[in-house]
Amino acid sequence: MQKKSWFDRIEAIGNKIPNPLYLFIILCGIIAVISAIMSMMGSSITHPVSNEIVPIKNLISGDGLVYILQSTVSNFINFKPLGLVLCMMIAVGLVQEVGLADAAIKSLLLNAPRRFVTASIFLVGIVGNLASDAAFVLVPPLAGIIFAATKRNPVIGVCAGFVAVAAGFTANIFIAGTDVLLSGVTNEASITVGGEPITPAANWYFMLLSVPFLTIVGTWITEKIIEPRFPVEQDFAGHAETESQKYSVSAQDKRALKITAGFAVAFILLLIVTIYPENSPLRGPDGGLVPSPFLSGMIPIIMTFFISCSIVFGVFSGAIKTFDDLPNLMTSALKNVGGYIVLVFFIAQFIGWFNWTNLSVWLAVSGADFLSSVQLPNVVMLGALIILAGFINLIVFSGSAQWAMMAPVFVPLLMLLGIDPDAIQMAYRIGDSTTNIISPTNPYLPMVLALIAQYNAKVRFGTFLSIMFPYSIILITMWSAMFLIYYSLGLPLGPA
Repeated sequence: MQKKSWFDRIEAIGNKIPNPLYLFIILCGIIAVISAIMSMMGSSITHPVSNEIVPIKNLISGDGLVYILQSTVSNFINFKPLGLVLCMMIAVGLVQEVGLADAAIKSLLLNAPRRFVTASIFLVGIVGNLASDAAFVLVPPLAGIIFAATKRNPVIGVCAGFVAVAAGFTANIFIAGTDVLLSGVTNEASITVGGEPITPAANWYFMLLSVPFLTIVGTWITEKIIEPRFPVEQDFAGHAETESQKYSVSAQDKRALKITAGFAVAFILLLIVTIYPENSPLRGPDGGLVPSPFLSGMIPIIMTFFISCSIVFGVFSGAIKTFDDLPNLMTSALKNVGGYIVLVFFIAQFIGWFNWTNLSVWLAVSGADFLSSVQLPNVVMLGALIILAGFINLIVFSGSAQWAMMAPVFVPLLMLLGIDPDAIQMAYRIGDSTTNIISPTNPYLPMVLALIAQYNAKVRFGTFLSIMFPYSIILITMWSAMFLIYYSLGLPLGPA
């Protein structure tokens, strides 16, 4: 009998972990039991902001029952990430529904210069995350086709496309739905220690820098480390030509893309002209942009940009033919968001209960006191958070669920040690992204393995992992190093 590897064991553990919904129900039960025990023990803590004595409140009590009954609905509807994410889903979902995301990804990759094929795959895969599932479904197969057409090993092309989308998931040149979701959860957690809210643009500067960085590093790993190990065994040019026909962009879509690109440039120029004057209504009272209505109103601005671009593309591509098509497409854009809404209901209760019992304050202050006594530098603690997030991601793949579990603990704790919440959030994002490609619970792994089998049926899961590990280890090391150096220099992670 073949001995199981540590990766097989992690996969087995991950398969036994219940759905995130049940996970948060279990966490709510754990909070209730712990709060009851600590309350009976008379546990309390001094609040770091108000200096008041904060007792642990028993959730399994009369007051606890009243709180649960009175707060269940308000916990849900007042959970800020929910509204923000739904707004972004309407906009980004419409981009997918009208075919703009598919056409843009296909056009960019199929027309990439041969010399920059690998870099183009990484750039499009990273930025294509804006379209969420569309990037996972389109980039890996297109990357395999392009590699085959240029007489390179298509298996490596598929793998490079998967790495670009999965490991670069959190980076982008735009403010994406991920920024909105994570910042909302971060704000919910930072409230417990009197933290100021951050905006979805809190990590934008570093994300902008990360896009070319990940593109360069990913290209280097592919061409210098991975590709030499897997030479081309046969000519796949004919197969690539046949497959590329499935992913071709029609003449009408090409024309629609050009018109949409022109409109997007005009929209951005108009926005710049609007915010440029010192007396612009989008600037702050002092004439600056931080803070300002422009930053606080970023979500409606982004929504307007993507919806208007989608309408322009839809009209010229034929996806929108009547006035009724637009509301139908926007409705369809939210068809897959039901599962997220249900999960958010339980996440909101978990965070609400955690805060009401004062366990969040107790854990943050106690943990901060312990870490202060150890006297670890902030960069070391952020580095440890990156590693922890990466390890947990091997078992709990859902980024939103994972951050909803980690943020209530680590955001207040590290804030009390003088680390800003935007840096804490950024550290989490690096660890979570770079281990996506080796997470056994990644739902896109079967799809990638099926794509690889079309070119080489001999490639098994072990071979695939041997390709993924160098990517994951090098990316988490180099990206973390860049972030920690960036942080140490005191450079802003975002405009807010």
